[in-house]
Amino acid sequence: MVEVKICGLTTVDDAVRCGELGADAIGLNFWAGSPRRVDVAKALEIVEAVADRATIVGVFVDFTLDRVREILQETGIPWAQLHGDEPPELLAKLLPQAYKAIGVRDGSAVELARSYPGEHILLDASVPGMPGGTGRTFDWEIAATVAQERKLTLAGGLTPDNVAEAVRVVQPFRVDVASGVESAPGLKDPGLVRRFIEAARAT
Repeated sequence: MVEVKICGLTTVDDAVRCGELGADAIGLNFWAGSPRRVDVAKALEIVEAVADRATIVGVFVDFTLDRVREILQETGIPWAQLHGDEPPELLAKLLPQAYKAIGVRDGSAVELARSYPGEHILLDASVPGMPGGTGRTFDWEIAATVAQERKLTLAGGLTPDNVAEAVRVVQPFRVDVASGVESAPGLKDPGLVRRFIEAARAT
């Protein structure tokens, strides 16, 4: 059964609710340019509230290796998602509990994904100036190719209305949603979260 990750959580209440609704993973975004950004103190609160019910992933955009390690250690977050222009060599130093997010413009993303080490990979829509959370989709056939080779997390414009079709086409390890289940940036709508999880697992 496909896993579900709810990304860009900013409150303890939302995180707890997502765990109660059955999310397998939650994402905490440390990129200063995101409306879903959390600081270390807030991340620590969320980790303490939900670490026993969901996998927690820290989202980093072009942070130094030392800073990523520092935040993971300070918060107890076990996984790192690198969502910027980080080279394969940086990712390799964070394995095994780390993976690269690739922005997809065209089929060249398949070879780019292959250039990064590790068991996991994430594919998202490529939007200039925005590393993620844009609500844009991309060609899922490209993702399906990658999903045959790696544990793929599929992101990019997923909603309760299209996630079942995305799972059918791509057969990913995990689906990842941020804006598609929000009432406002960083605030999750419990009804949409419930519908998304149900739709993802109904395929």
